[in-house]
Amino acid sequence: MQKKLMVLAVAAAVSGAALAQSNVQIYGSVDVGLSHRGDNIADNTGGKNSIDSGISSGNRLGFKGTEDLGNGVTALFVLESGFAADNGNLAQGGRLFGRQAYLGLTGNFGTFIAGRLYAPHYSLLSSVDPFRSGTVGQYRNVFASGLNTGGENLFDPTRVDNTVAYVTPSWGGFNVTAAYSTNAIGQEAAGNDHDNTVIALLPRYTNGPLDVGFSYHRIKDDDKGAGVLGTIKPKITNWAVAGTYDFKVVKLHAFYDKNKLTTQNPGWDDITLKSWLLGATVPFGKNAIQFSYTQSKLDDQTSNSAGKSKQWALGYTYALSKRTNFYAAYSDINNDNEKGNKANKVRRTASAGDSSNGGDGYQNGFNIGLKHTF
Repeated sequence: MQKKLMVLAVAAAVSGAALAQSNVQIYGSVDVGLSHRGDNIADNTGGKNSIDSGISSGNRLGFKGTEDLGNGVTALFVLESGFAADNGNLAQGGRLFGRQAYLGLTGNFGTFIAGRLYAPHYSLLSSVDPFRSGTVGQYRNVFASGLNTGGENLFDPTRVDNTVAYVTPSWGGFNVTAAYSTNAIGQEAAGNDHDNTVIALLPRYTNGPLDVGFSYHRIKDDDKGAGVLGTIKPKITNWAVAGTYDFKVVKLHAFYDKNKLTTQNPGWDDITLKSWLLGATVPFGKNAIQFSYTQSKLDDQTSNSAGKSKQWALGYTYALSKRTNFYAAYSDINNDNEKGNKANKVRRTASAGDSSNGGDGYQNGFNIGLKHTF
């Protein structure tokens, strides 16, 4: 049960220790390291060296609690803040609890929660990525840029506001997550104009070495006004299938993801992004080697862009203890244009970002750092 709830980051709140008592716990992680990036898409832009934080996973300070209400029902909550250790600033645009903030009930009927939650689509793909959506090896580097609002990539939103979600009980390793948001980013507007509703569905099966899920995610601009992308009033539909299989000596990772943006504006054509990943994790003792190859193909006839981005990444981790981890990662990205009349095509602009820092147009990157959880 607990492992399934990770789909919406509920596992941290309803772990075995938490269910055994009514209490409030403080938890978090601090991650600091060095980064180097090079080969910028823009001409005459030199390499970049920086001290960054939240590289392998975003820094956080959280509070989680449960209360036994009797009759097998437990109340739960999570309030989680993100921050940058290299400068002390709040993350997620300065929100106090920008990472997660929700309240819910759990029991034999399943789990209901409401608040600011991880999108099921992101939870699935990030759990399948060998780099878990962290370091310069993360899969998200090759997803389309430019389709952003409120700091979120509309083709792969990390979190959604104003969301209610239900996670079924586990039936032999199988469960289903369903979620609905009245407005994915920010407060709902009068008349719900400019609101972006979300419907998400994630059936998932986890049993022994196998973990596989199928995600449906839709963002729809239901307003009569400008909408999130000018006047095009878009609907973004996503289908993804992803999974891992653990052979003990090696763990295999794979996903296929298809996004389609349709509009109500006759001046815009549909935008399609197809992405896939193949990866592996090889553990040995306290060490692990990570590898992934990710490719995406963007077809955007309106902006005359139809190119591929390809990334390969190599990583290494060493467990200094159960709570402290050393890591290093390298990635290299190739952005090209679709074959044909390249003079009329716009080059892809994927870049080597990490969990808390954009790639700034650099097509290769290296991280080395230390992460401590508490």
